[in-house]
Amino acid sequence: MRFVLASASPRRREILTKLGYSFIVISSNAPEDDVQGTISEKVRKLAERKAVSVAAIEKDALIIAADTLVGLDGETLGKPKDKADAVQMLKMLSGRMHEVTTGICLINTLSEQKLVSSETTYVEFREMSKNEIDEYVETGEPMDKAGSYAIQGGAAKFVKKYTGSYDNIVGFPSELFSDMLKKLI
Repeated sequence: MRFVLASASPRRREILTKLGYSFIVISSNAPEDDVQGTISEKVRKLAERKAVSVAAIEKDALIIAADTLVGLDGETLGKPKDKADAVQMLKMLSGRMHEVTTGICLINTLSEQKLVSSETTYVEFREMSKNEIDEYVETGEPMDKAGSYAIQGGAAKFVKKYTGSYDNIVGFPSELFSDMLKKLI
């Protein structure tokens, strides 16, 4: 069965490749701005939207879609709008525990089976100075990341500890994906 990743995320491509899967990439054009609910509900709905939009054009395939958000005190942190937004998010996360939640949706277009799930990992940042935050934002790395950081990149030095899946923080919980895949193939 052909695998189709409904995401342009280079991090998701890296993780799927690391897991040994061959796939093609077709980015979804599903809207991402009007989803309500808890962080888990939001990421599941967003992943499902992406998968459904790609499943409509790709037949005889397993569609894989994911969406990641960061949560802090009930507030959802997505990708920053600009550098000032990235700085603000990182200031909010400094010295705090937050959650990183990724929703995954798999659709087997042959059997028309669909699975949707999510996983949460808890991450604690150490206190970060204004200078550290400004320097990190200037690298440009935070600009396309939920919560304005990449644990696999320059933000690794800010992480005090995490509980749960490292791959989930990167944006694709490989263990959850493997469990879901077994149910569809």
